[in-house]
Amino acid sequence: MRSFTFFIFAVLALLSTVLAWEKEDHEIFDLVSAIEASEGKGTTFYSWLDVSSTASTPEIARAYRKKSMVLHPDKNLGDKTIHERFARLGVVSTILRNKESRERYDFFYKNGVPVWRGTGYYYSRFRPGLGSVFIFLVFVTSTFHYMAQRVNYKNDLERIDRIVKEAQLAAWGPKLVPIDGQRKVKVNLGGQGSQGRLIDMVVDLDNVYILDDGELHLLDSSTATVPAVANTWFIALVRSLYGQAVSSFSGSESAIAASAADGDDTSSVSDGPGSGTVTPKDEMASGKQRKRSTRKR
Repeated sequence: MRSFTFFIFAVLALLSTVLAWEKEDHEIFDLVSAIEASEGKGTTFYSWLDVSSTASTPEIARAYRKKSMVLHPDKNLGDKTIHERFARLGVVSTILRNKESRERYDFFYKNGVPVWRGTGYYYSRFRPGLGSVFIFLVFVTSTFHYMAQRVNYKNDLERIDRIVKEAQLAAWGPKLVPIDGQRKVKVNLGGQGSQGRLIDMVVDLDNVYILDDGELHLLDSSTATVPAVANTWFIALVRSLYGQAVSSFSGSESAIAASAADGDDTSSVSDGPGSGTVTPKDEMASGKQRKRSTRKR
């Protein structure tokens, strides 16, 4: 439990650090990444201008003028990236000649640019879709759910071990000498010295049972729920929805089969021989036949 609490505080500390980055910091992050991509890994603002990190503002201005003549687009007509490099050089010069922005850059120059720069930083640059965000959230929440399962499993094992020992202590006495046969005892779920609920238990040598409505339920490490990825919330939800869909489909098939069977029974009854009852139409037809036979005579 302590390790889990420490992990939570570490995450909160990381989030507080991430939230401390401001817009100006993000601009420096972008500029550092772009310069390293175009000028080479490890290139800093100072090394690009060929000055030391303690250079004065006039020295930085002179270095900028010298470097800008080399990188001017008019002198590099065949370089397709020269305009971007020249623009970045101007931004670097502006940052280093401003006291506040230079102090901000010097902090990252001495301590290093952070690898994790905040969810807002990466979101604004990569713009993940709804599906990517959903998958990320499912992964993160499922991971925390699995960690919670492990913590609960450990706590359950400790609680089971404590209850078993208290039941054996109540059944065998302080010396814990096993006694043949079953012995019924009452155990406080809250532990000794606390006012918890008392439950009936049965001790039978090494086996300890919970007595519930006359039935014995074995209490051991197998009673605790083992943590499993399949029991995390998202997978459990998918399994539940799938089971409901299968049950609904099976119920529909059973209803269709039952209605078809009822239809067969109805058709077999209507196709059977008549009951012999004469309808009014039959009486009228027989009456006409008798009149015709009388006229012939």
